[in-house]
Amino acid sequence: MDYQAGFFYLFSAVLLFAAFRVVTARNPVHAVLYLMLAFSQAAAIWLLLKAEFLGITLVLVYLGAVMVLFLFVVMMLDINVDVLRQGFWKHFPLALILGGLVSAELIAVLWVGFPTLTVDATAATVAMHAPDHSNTRELGKLLYSQYTYPVEVAAVILLLAMVAAIALTLRQRKESKAIDPAIQVRVKAEDRLVVVPLAPTPKAAATEQPKEEGQTS
Repeated sequence: MDYQAGFFYLFSAVLLFAAFRVVTARNPVHAVLYLMLAFSQAAAIWLLLKAEFLGITLVLVYLGAVMVLFLFVVMMLDINVDVLRQGFWKHFPLALILGGLVSAELIAVLWVGFPTLTVDATAATVAMHAPDHSNTRELGKLLYSQYTYPVEVAAVILLLAMVAAIALTLRQRKESKAIDPAIQVRVKAEDRLVVVPLAPTPKAAATEQPKEEGQTS
């Protein structure tokens, strides 16, 4: 076993552990942190597979932007974990069935689909490219030609997630003191300032200072 295989097994083990902790962590903030660890290990595996563009994109987009946004949203929403766990055992049988179905599909793909992919030495030699070949350009051609519809579907799903996140942050709260911008635009000057006429106040009469004893007028 060479060093690349050793790093692959190391990153894979950490990835599986982080993914397991994402599901089993009791604190939502800890779950998000474990998810960031899982993404970092997946990026390292992509770098080992010489998919540099995918690895750097995963680090910049997900670890640098999306996961930080998730972390701030989770911390701002102040999720009550006890309320979320009230219906856990009620929906546990359905979750167990769906989890078993997904696991069976993954096992079928791993044991049936992958062994049929055999590449001989001649095909591997033909598939080699020049040193200045850009895999990023080839990936872009595939995404916007052969996989155009999946890319559009993913864009729509991300847009819906963005709208849902904005809707969660704009919910009405009792302790909020925010003012409706439409009311601020329609306000008039006379509504903000009212001049109340008051009668003039007469000056107070000056009181004479008492004369000191022994002082003559």
